[in-house]
Amino acid sequence: MKDLRKEYRLKALNDDGLPADPFTQFGIWFDEAVKAALIEPNAMMLATADASAVPSLRAVLLKSWSNAGFVFFTNYNSRKGRDLAANPRAALLFYWNELERQVRIEGQVSRTSRDVSKEYFSARPREAQLAALASAQSSPIASRSELEAKYSKAKLDCEGQPIDCPAHWGGYIVRPQRFEFWQGRESRLHDRIEFLAVGDRWNYRRLSP
Repeated sequence: MKDLRKEYRLKALNDDGLPADPFTQFGIWFDEAVKAALIEPNAMMLATADASAVPSLRAVLLKSWSNAGFVFFTNYNSRKGRDLAANPRAALLFYWNELERQVRIEGQVSRTSRDVSKEYFSARPREAQLAALASAQSSPIASRSELEAKYSKAKLDCEGQPIDCPAHWGGYIVRPQRFEFWQGRESRLHDRIEFLAVGDRWNYRRLSP
């Protein structure tokens, strides 16, 4: 393991010309990740913690973002859903290895409106809609065959009719209070720029690597 090393030489993150708004900077980097044809550039790590501060981490997909926040969808009864009900704060990590970049985001979390959840659910492939009905996410299940049987039953029950968004499924929005933009640099002298929300504006500062 000690010999697994890489030098980071692709780009720099300079203070000159840095947007005052971290959402603008995120948009620049996200667009570059998309243009680089990375596999699922909208994949992000989502960290939550329960009421006892026990952490949990998993990958989810960003489905929309704006200056209001970052939106993803899931089963509200899943472990992440239970964590967020008890402790509505989260951290996100976008790691774009091919660009030697990562973005860390921390903030408050709330559910999206029901209308937003229904609108997104209606746009999902039917197979994904059926899976949301069939799977009691994060709960134990005896076997793969039992899961497939639940899916087949949901498919049969819903045959020939639209599938409504179930009450246990919907969106969350992460409202950032902190951003950190990390650009890998040679000799481990990485660029790190932190944005902190102060009222209705953002302050930024450079962090030591």
